[in-house]
Amino acid sequence: MGTMEIGKVIREHKKFFLIVGIAAVALVTVGMVMRARSSGAKYFTSPVKRGDITAVVQATGTINPLTTVPVGSYVSGTVLYIFADFNSRVKAGQVLAQLDPAIYQAQDIQARGNLANAQASLRNLEAGLQGQMAVIQTNQANLTKLQAMAEYQQVTTKRSEDLFKQGIISQDQNDLAHSTLRQDDAQVEAARAQLLQSKAQLDQSRAQLEQARAQVEVMTGMLRQAETNLRYTTILSPIDGTVVARNVDVGQSVAASLQAPNVFTIAQDLKRMQVFAKTDESDTGNVKVGTEATFQVDAFPSETFHGQVSAIRLNATIVQNVVTYDTVVSFDNPEEKLFPGETAYVTVPTGHASDCLMVPNAALRFTPDLPRTKVQDLFKQYNVPTAAMGGHGGRWRVVWKLTEGKELVPVGVKTGITDYSNTQMLEGELKEGDSVVTGAATQGGNPTQPPGGPRFGGPR
Repeated sequence: MGTMEIGKVIREHKKFFLIVGIAAVALVTVGMVMRARSSGAKYFTSPVKRGDITAVVQATGTINPLTTVPVGSYVSGTVLYIFADFNSRVKAGQVLAQLDPAIYQAQDIQARGNLANAQASLRNLEAGLQGQMAVIQTNQANLTKLQAMAEYQQVTTKRSEDLFKQGIISQDQNDLAHSTLRQDDAQVEAARAQLLQSKAQLDQSRAQLEQARAQVEVMTGMLRQAETNLRYTTILSPIDGTVVARNVDVGQSVAASLQAPNVFTIAQDLKRMQVFAKTDESDTGNVKVGTEATFQVDAFPSETFHGQVSAIRLNATIVQNVVTYDTVVSFDNPEEKLFPGETAYVTVPTGHASDCLMVPNAALRFTPDLPRTKVQDLFKQYNVPTAAMGGHGGRWRVVWKLTEGKELVPVGVKTGITDYSNTQMLEGELKEGDSVVTGAATQGGNPTQPPGGPRFGGPR
């Protein structure tokens, strides 16, 4: 075989292998495209609709009265009587229960006796003080009288001294005058000492009087304490309301040594109540005070109740690293159908869009059972925005449209607000009536993606 013939054979073989390779690639591609059909997958679809959508925040909470007052006992004792029970309507000042008052009655009697004794002692001291003041006045008058006599005797003695020098009177008469003066001076000093002693006794009596007055004040305080303790044996309602809890029975001992035990709990007004809804930290920025809200309860599953957001409490609750805040929804309960403690499922609207295209949230969650490389090829083929390709594109998401030929086509859509069933479409190559896939089932009947979502959940 010549050189030209050998070259011809080689070229023919290359051409053959090239054709075979192209055919193989085509077969693989067709096989990948037709995989969904050959696997017998059945798709659940839903049409793209146009309409109004309202974004909401959903949370679960507990119904509570506006005001709940725990009624305690400030004294210890045994419960003798109970005059109010669960659900009793009570008025402010109404007797709820009676503790045994015997010990406190005895303390009251003893305190009254102690006060009477202290008051009697005070009166005696006051009377003695008046007598001492009279004695002081007498002693003062006596001292004044003696001082006057001593001064007169001093003048007399001076004259006697002059007369004695002139020889008019004798030595004995002069000595008598001097002796009388010394006696008068001694009497003045004695009277002065007696006056000082009576004044000292008066000062002492005044100090005793102040002590007696203080003792009266102490005994008065002890009597008031005894009267208060006796009064506390009768437990009264502090407000108008309804008894929602009773924590004691007749014969039970109540101990109030460290803190007042909670005997009753009274809700002030069950016609006006609140829901404390645990709101995720990511949703609190969308909830505004004054927004109208709705909620449902398990007791009346077919009814929707209405309220208004009255507060968002700043104190966070952290459970297993999940942060929530209490959104307070106030509502009227005129028929008292709703009870404290019931679970409420709250919906708070946070946005609204009218006449917009909407895709089901299930379509945003659907992912076809295709190889990753195939999915990426389809993204490129149909120009899916880069922001949506990685699955973390923020508002850009991917939905899968089912053509009339039963082929899956990826479509990138920019999403807006959601009501947890449908999501607003802001941008994307979808039009009203297009069928988007929400789930698929294989020949065995097992769904690869359920056509729906949880009660509380977004387009995840």
